[in-house]
Order: sequence, then C-alpha cells, then structure tokens
Amino acid sequence: MTDLDMLARVRLLRAEGKAPKQIARILGLSPSVVAPLVRAVAAERDEIALAPSVVGCWVNQGWSLGLSVDPEQGWQDQTNDDESTAGLVCVLLARRHRFDKVTVCGYLADVYCLGIKNTYGPEVMSEPELHRFQPEFFGAFHGWQTADIQLARHLIFGAVDYARALGFEPQGEFDEVAGLLGPWTGSSAITFGKDGRPFYLSGPYDDPRRILRTLERTAPGQFEFSLAVEG
Repeated sequence: MTDLDMLARVRLLRAEGKAPKQIARILGLSPSVVAPLVRAVAAERDEIALAPSVVGCWVNQGWSLGLSVDPEQGWQDQTNDDESTAGLVCVLLARRHRFDKVTVCGYLADVYCLGIKNTYGPEVMSEPELHRFQPEFFGAFHGWQTADIQLARHLIFGAVDYARALGFEPQGEFDEVAGLLGPWTGSSAITFGKDGRPFYLSGPYDDPRRILRTLERTAPGQFEFSLAVEG
C-alpha cells in the first residue's frame, strides 16, 4: 500500500468516526505509523473549514471527451458532438471574499498532455461582474456547466500530476491560484490522455520540437501527436 493509499484509507475511516487505535488495528499498522496520517487528515479538515466558502464552480461542456472517469464519482458532462476543443478543459472558481465581492480564479488545462497551459486571477470582483465574465472566460467552448469542487480538484491537480510525469510543469501563475482549489493529497479519479495515451496537439505558443523531445524521453513509443499546419 502506497502512502497515498494509506492516507485515503485513513481519511475514509476517520470520516466513519473511527479512532486512531481502531484505524491502526483495521489497517494492520502500528499507532506510530497511523498517527501522522491522522494529523494530516485533521489538517486537511482545518484548511477546508477555514477556507472562504465556494460561491460557484464551473467547467466547460465537453470536459470529459477522451477521458476515463470513475463512474462512482457521479460527475456528469453536458457534452456535445463538437470535438474541436477536446483535450482542453477550463475551470472557473469563485470563493467568497467579503460583503458582495468574490475571489475568482480560472484554469486552462491540456488534459491530454501538457497540463496547465494558463491561469487567471486571483481577481476580486462583484457577483454581477462574475456573471458578465463567464461568457468571456468560456468563449472558446459551446457552453459551461456547474461543477463540484471535487471534480475541479481532480481535473486540475490530476492534470498537473499527469503532465509532470511526462516532464511538463504548470504554466501561468499556477502557484498563485492552486490554493483556492483546496488541499490535494490523492490520485485522480480521472484517467488522463486521449483514450489513456498522451496526445500532443500543438498550439500557437508552443515549442513543438522541445515538447516532442521531452515525450520521446518520458513516453517513448507511447504517445501520439498532431502538429498545426502553418500558413
């Protein structure tokens, strides 16, 4: 059992009301091994409790195209037949700031290969300003839908983990907006890549040669790509 697996089991057992000694017996571990895991779970709960409340979270329609998603999560996608933006996911998150203001962050992820390509915020705005901003933020897509904050975490942090395994770090000011998603300690319930394989579709600001060299090193013979035709 990996450390992440143990943490997930402890998190579940604590949610069921089990005491640390009970958890140790159930998992067949010593109390000294279980204790720091219990503290980590408590710290997660404290962080969530202290975080400003979520006013809204949204994701583009079609976010699941090409991905495999654990059906037990119950996440639905109001998808359509247009695959022109397949592999790109936009998440918009708003948390309460104060009075009538909200703190807004946005994330653009290449869920097939590169991970986080750009970020937005954090920006403080009024709720009417947020509603006017949504169509602009999701302008490249055919629509957006309300998302569970857990789905947002699994999409964004999962895409980061997947891309890092391929040799790519998050772009934009990711460190400044990652915290608004809340804590991340697990593995994603989403299988990234196009149908489970890395797929690189070149963009206008990419360095395709560098990216393909990286993929040849980290996923030799396991990836596909498509380069945009210039002119």
